[in-house]
Amino acid sequence: MSAPELTDWQLDFGGIVLGHATSIPIAEVEGLGRAGVRGELVEQPGADGAWLAPDWYEARTLRIDCAIKTPGDPAAARQVLAGLQQVGDTRQVRTVGGAVMPLRIKWPGSPVRVLFGRLRKLDPTWAEAAHGWVPLDLEFVAPDPRYYADFEQQAQLRLGWLSGGGFTAPVQAPLRVSSGQPSGQTRPGWVTNGGTTDAHPVITVHGPCANPVITHIETGRSVNLPVTLAAGQWVRIDTRPGRITVTRENGGSAPTTSRLDTFVLPPGRSEIRWTASDPTATARLTVAWRDAYIAL
Repeated sequence: MSAPELTDWQLDFGGIVLGHATSIPIAEVEGLGRAGVRGELVEQPGADGAWLAPDWYEARTLRIDCAIKTPGDPAAARQVLAGLQQVGDTRQVRTVGGAVMPLRIKWPGSPVRVLFGRLRKLDPTWAEAAHGWVPLDLEFVAPDPRYYADFEQQAQLRLGWLSGGGFTAPVQAPLRVSSGQPSGQTRPGWVTNGGTTDAHPVITVHGPCANPVITHIETGRSVNLPVTLAAGQWVRIDTRPGRITVTRENGGSAPTTSRLDTFVLPPGRSEIRWTASDPTATARLTVAWRDAYIAL
């Protein structure tokens, strides 16, 4: 199902639109500014002032003061409320650790931004329900406080480009080749994060290949995977906060000795390269990401 179009002052939660010109007008939204931080303030013994420990962002909690407005039709108000409850009860999200769903936000002067989290509170007040007016106390918690673009970008890299000069005989398998590009063309490993803060990519390696190593050139960060993939097999590296995993196509996990939380795409254009042993030069890698923003 495609996401609904949003105009200024509107939010979309599971296909239900809240805000301006809807049946759920919003009075106030708290939590859209700078996310809360956690960090110690340590007094300096025998000296003025204190020492500030590193500040780390907390989860972002949105508190939405809104109401269902269906004048003279309390049955319609009940249906709207039931729809919100149904979306918040999505089992694939509610009962799976780390699973989240999007809350899309359209504010003036900005394209749609997305927070990923869960609905944690939905309390109606029924005193005026007979008149089709049901105030709601709604809370949405995003474990990752960053805002993201409304669409995902993706780049695909073949393991080797035989047209870029080929190989010199004699050649013996397995071949260990790296990503490259035909002369005069855009480098296939370029990725662009159009946001204002680091984006965390999801990387998928498709076999056949063995021992792939993925490197972000500008930061020097690498992910090493001591695995062997046959044709049709793959391994997916998810570096997103709260969802860091390395999984196989069969649902199992794959080993890595690399730190995944530090493998990021900084704002602007950067380059991804990879190497692996591949007897066929047909393996490929995909990088998927959303531009990330610190502010709405």
